[in-house]
Order: sequence, then structure tokens, then C-alpha cells
Amino acid sequence: MTTAPAVRDAELADWPGIWRVLEPAFRVGETYTYPRDIAEDDARVAWTGSPGVRVLVAVDDAGTVLGTAKYLPNHPGAGAHVANASFVVGPDAAGRGVGRALARAVLDGARADGYRAMQFNAVVETNERAVRLWESLGFAVLATVPEAFDHPVHGLVGLHVMHRTL
Repeated sequence: MTTAPAVRDAELADWPGIWRVLEPAFRVGETYTYPRDIAEDDARVAWTGSPGVRVLVAVDDAGTVLGTAKYLPNHPGAGAHVANASFVVGPDAAGRGVGRALARAVLDGARADGYRAMQFNAVVETNERAVRLWESLGFAVLATVPEAFDHPVHGLVGLHVMHRTL
């Protein structure tokens, strides 16, 4: 891929492609706290079913889903002006600018939707590629919760709480 992927709002028909991206990440269990054996129906609810969620997909010229992101209020009510987001890039699209394209679209969309900041509650500290990306886009690590994630390779590792204003 020589150009950045197109990023757009997800449609119902995108779910099979979204699941093709999510399933390997969830099964490996190195970056998300979802159960590694999560059923597809449960994953769909978790990814698309929260109040206020907006789901995006990055697609190539053929319309193949390369990655997905979602953003929503981090907390309801008095905390709803701060967004939370999640991102997954498919294994075949890693290192091709898909994560950065999704991140920019999410930040722009959240700002346009009236959010004042974005907070990530659980960035696995060993996910160095993601941490570097978020820091390059202005996020700071506010705290690291020690041993909060049971990594299948590294054992208990920290989860970063990251934040930036919009």
C-alpha cells in the first residue's frame, strides 16, 4: 500500500471484515483484556454495542477492512466530554500506516463531536509500537498500573493510562 488507507464509519456489512481484524488480536491476548476465547457475538457487542460508540474502519482500494477503531465517552454523565478509544490493525496491514490513519480519524472525529480530551485506560506497556504512536500524536502516560495485565509471554505487566487534550 503506497497511499494511506481510506477511513470511514463502519457499516453493518463491515462486521465480517472487522471480525477478521479483531479475532487474531483477541486470540493472541497481548494487547487487549478481552477473553482470548471470546465468541464472535460477544466481541461484536463489546466492539459495537456501547452507548455513544462510533466505529470506524480503514479500508484499501478494494474495500477490504485493514483495521478498525472505536471511540465513545470514557464515562457517562459528567465524564462524557472525555473520549475513550480502541484500535486494532489486522496482522497483514501492520507497519503500513493504518494505525496512524485510524488514530488521526478518531482524533478528528472526537474533536468534531465535541469531546475535549481523549483518554486510553489500558495501553499494555509492552505494546511499544502503540505507545510510540500515541506519544507521537501528543498522548502522555499519566500513570502505569503495575502488573494489571496478564501477558501470555511476559507475565504480569503494567497498563498505561494515556491522555491528551483535543
